[in-house]
Amino acid sequence: MLLSNAWKKYRLDKKIEGYSLITLKTYSYQYNLLLRYFGNIDMNEVKTDQLKAYLIEKGEHLKPSSLGHRVRFIRSFFKWTHDEGFINQNPAAKLKEPKLGKRIPKFLTELEIEHLRESCQNTMENALFEFFYSTGCRIGEVVKLNRNDINWITNSVIVHGKGDKEREVYFNTRCSLWLKRYLDSRDDIEACLFITERKPRRRMSIDLMRYIIKRISSRAIIRKNIHPHQLRHSYATNMINNGAPLEVIQSLLGHEKSETTKIYAQFSGKQRHDLYSRYF
Repeated sequence: MLLSNAWKKYRLDKKIEGYSLITLKTYSYQYNLLLRYFGNIDMNEVKTDQLKAYLIEKGEHLKPSSLGHRVRFIRSFFKWTHDEGFINQNPAAKLKEPKLGKRIPKFLTELEIEHLRESCQNTMENALFEFFYSTGCRIGEVVKLNRNDINWITNSVIVHGKGDKEREVYFNTRCSLWLKRYLDSRDDIEACLFITERKPRRRMSIDLMRYIIKRISSRAIIRKNIHPHQLRHSYATNMINNGAPLEVIQSLLGHEKSETTKIYAQFSGKQRHDLYSRYF
């Protein structure tokens, strides 16, 4: 089967399985790289050594985590093609992901959070910043929210995480105040929770949300590459430092594996420093 035909069928299957638009977009990008390298080849002609050569030649500039994403896509794509009976052998079966070193999650200090708060210049910026920080949501979860999703009685909202799994997250009083001010200041009838600044008003995109957080951080003159996911790391680290149980944080963050959450406990700088001071 030709590479392009296999991709069309594979993409349709994954869409039916409920893969998110973001995941499908990422997979589409990886497929196009594969197509550019091999051409529209018959997939039965692809050998393991050729896939390894592709990963070496086109992946030498990538971080191990990014190369790992590429390997996982290739394995998934060829495994599906083999399982469906479109190719005789799976050349990607023995491909291995690069080993990842343990990295300290990049979080912000309480002082840096306050600097960012002071750098917000309107109700939208305040509401967006506080929502990211007080809920710990992923950007892909926030972008899909509508006004009616907010439960003002409990200061909570149901978000759709990875694999379209639902979970309830909460926001604090400060966030509630800014959200209400932001929504009250709008004169549109859009259902979206966060909308574009310029007309025509429409749902705020992921790229625009990233830009706004970056714009706030540039005013605060913080010498860090600030992005929404860093606010998620900061949320989790703050909860760990305040003594929240790991299983609660895992549930609030929507982590499928407890190992993902444990990294915050393992590398929590404040806890490590406090224990060092106590015992040394």
